[in-house]
Formats: sequence, C-alpha cells, structure tokens
Amino acid sequence: MIIQSIVIITFFLIIISLGSALFHLINHKSEEQSKKTVKSLTFRIALSLILFIFIFIAFSTGLIRPHGLGANIMRQHLTQVETTTP
Repeated sequence: MIIQSIVIITFFLIIISLGSALFHLINHKSEEQSKKTVKSLTFRIALSLILFIFIFIAFSTGLIRPHGLGANIMRQHLTQVETTTP
C-alpha cells in the first residue's frame, strides 16, 4: 500500500511539474520565465528517473509483482517449458 502511494504521489508531482513548465512556456516574456521552464522540466525528468529506479528496485526485490496480462503470458510460457523439458 505504501509503495502504491509513493508511485501515485510521484505521478502527481510529475504532472504538476509539466503543468508548471507549460505555464512558464506560455508566459515566456523574459529570460527568468525561460529559466523557470527549464527548471520545471529538469525537475520532471529527475522525478521520472527516480520513479523508474524505484519501480525497478521494488520489482527486483519482490516488493511488487506483475499481474494481469503480462503475468499470465509468463506463467503460460513457464508451464510450456516445464512440460517440454525431459
């Protein structure tokens, strides 16, 4: 539950950062606004990288597991390999 909360909060922060960058891009009247746009986009990239690394580590350590279509395909593949292996 806490992992899901962290991921959702990070997604919201990414969206807010994109909105802030769009706002500063539209109101591009000075060099200061341009710097704010760049800072907002840089913050978004950093958040995206942190989120990706966090999800990768959580998946690697087993804190989260895939479910749904991808997990079903993997299970089918593993059962086929087990039945064909002598």
